[in-house]
Amino acid sequence: MARSIFRWPLAGRRDRKAGDLGGSLRCHTTRTLVGLLASTGLRISEALNLLKSDVDLVTGVITVRESKFRKTRFVPLHRTTIRALQIYARRRDNLWPLADSFFVSVRGTRWSGEGARKAFNQIRQELVFTRRAPRLHDLRHTFTCRVLLRWQKSSVGAVTRVPILSRYLGHTHVTDTFWYLTGIPELLAEAAKRSERPSR
Repeated sequence: MARSIFRWPLAGRRDRKAGDLGGSLRCHTTRTLVGLLASTGLRISEALNLLKSDVDLVTGVITVRESKFRKTRFVPLHRTTIRALQIYARRRDNLWPLADSFFVSVRGTRWSGEGARKAFNQIRQELVFTRRAPRLHDLRHTFTCRVLLRWQKSSVGAVTRVPILSRYLGHTHVTDTFWYLTGIPELLAEAAKRSERPSR
């Protein structure tokens, strides 16, 4: 299956378009969800299934409970992500203080996958892309590739750290994560450069 990788200018435009969505809460929910997916690599279902009690904005850790393959894991957050989630949580609680879900619809119920995809598709109509239309799930692929590429360019490299990222992403098999090292041209090119460097 082809996997689209977002370029950062595109991601920035997508976030700005989220502000154009109608509704007092919908645009903020869309923006915050997209930002969370882009900064953590969570699966869409994992993000939408989060309860307020799963998101600790004091310690900056999300608890993903029994997601795909019934695995539970902890996902640390960057301080900028924590700040964005705090802003959204205040806005949500002002409207729906008794809601259990972290991401809610305009009715205060858990935001559905269909609702999230419709909102993203509305943003997508204003974006220019040369390949197939990007999907929300492509944010997970983009996150993974950016982490691996950053590691690949470091002195340590990416290969030895793949098991760490695999566990972080909730992959059942580490080979699912190793795919990115050979399936993405940028990573393959960087790996080739490393192999050409003279050993010391």
